[in-house]
Amino acid sequence: MTEPTAAVLLRGGSVLLRGGSVLPGTETPRSRAEEETPVRADVLVADGRIVAVGTDLDVPADTTTIDCGERLVLPGFVDAHSHAGSLVFDEAVQLGLLRQGVTTIVTGQDGVGPAPGDGSYADRYFAAIDGPHPRYRGGGVAALLATYDGTTPVNVATLVPAGTVRHEVLGDDDRPATPVEAEAMRALVRQGLSDGAVGLATGLDYVPGLFADTAELAALCTEVAAADGLYVSHMRGGYEGNARAGLDEIAALVRATGARAHVSHLHAPVELAVTALAELEAAGAPMSFDAYPYSRGCTILSMLLLPADLARPGTEDLARAVADESGRLRVRGAVLDRVLSRADLGTGWADQITLSHVPAAEFHALQGRTLAEAAAATGTDPVDLALDVLVDSALQVTVVMRVPRPRTADELAPLFRLPGHTAGSDGIFVGTHPHPRAYGTFPRYLAEYAVPGRLGWSETVRHLATTSVDRYRLGDRGRVRAGAVADLVVVDPARVAARSSYAHPMRLAEGIDDVLVAGVPVLAEGALTHATPGAGLRRDGAHTGGR
Repeated sequence: MTEPTAAVLLRGGSVLLRGGSVLPGTETPRSRAEEETPVRADVLVADGRIVAVGTDLDVPADTTTIDCGERLVLPGFVDAHSHAGSLVFDEAVQLGLLRQGVTTIVTGQDGVGPAPGDGSYADRYFAAIDGPHPRYRGGGVAALLATYDGTTPVNVATLVPAGTVRHEVLGDDDRPATPVEAEAMRALVRQGLSDGAVGLATGLDYVPGLFADTAELAALCTEVAAADGLYVSHMRGGYEGNARAGLDEIAALVRATGARAHVSHLHAPVELAVTALAELEAAGAPMSFDAYPYSRGCTILSMLLLPADLARPGTEDLARAVADESGRLRVRGAVLDRVLSRADLGTGWADQITLSHVPAAEFHALQGRTLAEAAAATGTDPVDLALDVLVDSALQVTVVMRVPRPRTADELAPLFRLPGHTAGSDGIFVGTHPHPRAYGTFPRYLAEYAVPGRLGWSETVRHLATTSVDRYRLGDRGRVRAGAVADLVVVDPARVAARSSYAHPMRLAEGIDDVLVAGVPVLAEGALTHATPGAGLRRDGAHTGGR
């Protein structure tokens, strides 16, 4: 009986990707026309690395061959903003990632993650976004990264989540840190970076991250700069109406500490974002950023509607506040004040918010409906319904938000063309009606932007792979060249497409049927091979090393 290809390769066999083409890329200066002309080349892989790229290669006799036909062999894609770190052991999630060509994800986003601590804070607060981690019960970043070594088909890198760090030291208190507490937080960040974290992430709209002032963030960013990590921020105060203020705060941190900076899910008016980023770079505060090719956003409903004192995870604060009529009236007023003051919501807010994940059994059937539709169906008011759903679901509710004016692909192209842009799905795999970006971000980029007049193939691939590898210090991957780690995807440019939509968000992508991680096939003919060569990626320069 013939052994599975993956089993042979895990013993050290070689594989030949034959008959495909590669993009010349950016290793040497060349014209755009040259970059966009695929070059016929075979790719030989052995011992986890690319051995050779070209024609007439010297191929060992026992080599396994993958026929690439008229397809492109590209570096594996990096999801620079992922919420799949706790769910990546689930085969449905693995398939959703690999069918997009994603071979590495970066987690710990928005300031919330399992480590440091025992994981309970993240499990409570972000259960509706990240889901509970099934294997981590404490031990810090080193122990968290170890849960991915040889247990998944994709690589996982993590950021030190600043909100979790603050929670470990101060709980959910809304106050400045004392000098002793500030040093304790710095020590946790320093240890996480030493263990291999690729940087520090803040979520400045989430509890308790929103309680951190700029001075506290600067103290933590000093540790990031010393380790040459990346400071990654979900900016303070929203994006659509307040993006410039958030960017200016990050710029102040860059100038004060020397840290390299990255903006999470930069969802802002395109002209404002392009102009502000150019001005900040000229002023000595350059930033990279991630973005996804969709107009709608997705978040937890408690952050969107509730004042911070009622949005603390794992408490009964909201239930107590709405227990009597006078309390409910006060909370209703606070909710309406919040939504009506947001530039991205306004008076039609209940029509713009779709329930994505609602664990409460009584309201489970409302998933996929807007708050306005759900309120009409249940004979109540959108605010009262939202409060009831949040109380009965212990705040674990996610929603998809429609924006007043969606931007077209042509309008978004100038933002995505900036050299600091990286692709990040911000994908959430929890719930029955998630945002389609979880299943479609990367093929949508290829289908809509790897075209003449927008970005083209080579430039798009740089944003989907190479730039993230370089910014996050993810080792020698992200390029199809001899010596690089063999994280590779085979793409059919004629077929690649996202099939997920707002109506059918969990449909798998098409056009990417073969994927290798560390030289081992993890997706073959569109199906999982069940090989698990993925690893917890440690930042280049961290003392723990790592692949």
